[in-house]
Amino acid sequence: MKPLRFSLFLLSLLVAACTPASPATEALNAPTLEAASTAAAITEETQPSPQPAIAPQDTPLPNEINAPVIESPSIINIEMLDEVYGWAVTEENIIRTNDGGVTWYDVTPASLADAGYLVYPDFLNETTAWVQFPDMNRYPNGGKLYHTANGGQTWEAFNTPFSGGALHFTDERNGWMLSDLGVGAGSMAVSIFQTGDGGATWTRVYTNDPNFAGAGESLPLGGIKNLILPLDSQTAWVGGVIYAPGQAYLYRSDDGGKTWFQINLALPADAAESELSVQDILFVSPSEGLLVIRMTAAAPKTIVYATEDGGNTWSLLPVTFEGYGILETPSARELIFYSADKFYVTNDAGRTVTVVTPEIAFGESILDMSFANSRTGWVVTTSPSNERLLYKTTDSGATWIPLIP
Repeated sequence: MKPLRFSLFLLSLLVAACTPASPATEALNAPTLEAASTAAAITEETQPSPQPAIAPQDTPLPNEINAPVIESPSIINIEMLDEVYGWAVTEENIIRTNDGGVTWYDVTPASLADAGYLVYPDFLNETTAWVQFPDMNRYPNGGKLYHTANGGQTWEAFNTPFSGGALHFTDERNGWMLSDLGVGAGSMAVSIFQTGDGGATWTRVYTNDPNFAGAGESLPLGGIKNLILPLDSQTAWVGGVIYAPGQAYLYRSDDGGKTWFQINLALPADAAESELSVQDILFVSPSEGLLVIRMTAAAPKTIVYATEDGGNTWSLLPVTFEGYGILETPSARELIFYSADKFYVTNDAGRTVTVVTPEIAFGESILDMSFANSRTGWVVTTSPSNERLLYKTTDSGATWIPLIP
């Protein structure tokens, strides 16, 4: 799951305030998009002239990374923590940047070769990260977890009682693992583990696999579980998809994962004819959070809910993103959605949305994207020759700078 990013948001606002407005970026006449029962204003933004970056005074230099530089890495997954620091996974390496993606350093654990598509990473901040690697000889009940507290300079390795799944740490010591035990006929058995010592040891707190003694039923076997979002050692959310119309697979635990209860949402009227997939759950504070659901009907779309009371109640935001696409949520008010060669950007939780047409027609080539805030973001694309490319924007997707190759 991608982290929420606030560290340079205020700085970007200050920079924007000091930059003269360009006539090319003025909003055109805006049509209206109906979502739920509230209208969200959509404005079309033309391509602005690139604006020179304004360096703030007394900006501290980024922390040095003492690791080999890796040229033109083939990135699979990118997670930028802010406008400067970020992590990524390639087909073979774990890499880091300290200059906004211009330079990448190889910080792969020495004993972890050919990481690529098999790893399950969790990047907490610029120094702390975990990478789970399954042991295919013991799958699904064994693997190795690599942990660094110094930005990948050194790694610890721990044997784990699980192979893979959704890994999420709330701080340097406390983490949860939603372990995949196997999928079949629209059902998925899982075990949920917790650690309080940074991943060195794990305790199974729940399983719905009837092959285990004491298996529970509060997290139903039916449905695919694709994510876990813990708030602390007691409260966590599990999301997924049920292959039946009008039902959302969303469950919460408040007793450390021992029991789970279903969350009922006020769904749009057309949800009754659509399969619903929970795409993401994230919290910016113990009370404020977002819930992203994709509706896969004849006309697919993505809807977003918000909570201000820790998830006890959820309200549908006044915006709907049409089509299949990628959604980034840097904060509770900033959302960036890409679909069909356009970026849809909101800074006010969906009340108004700006449609940005990029200078590059990315089409369906975008494989992953990460935004530090609503203006600064990165996309990983694939070329016609199947080469991985990396681009960066500082104007909400209107213009792009190639970083790789």
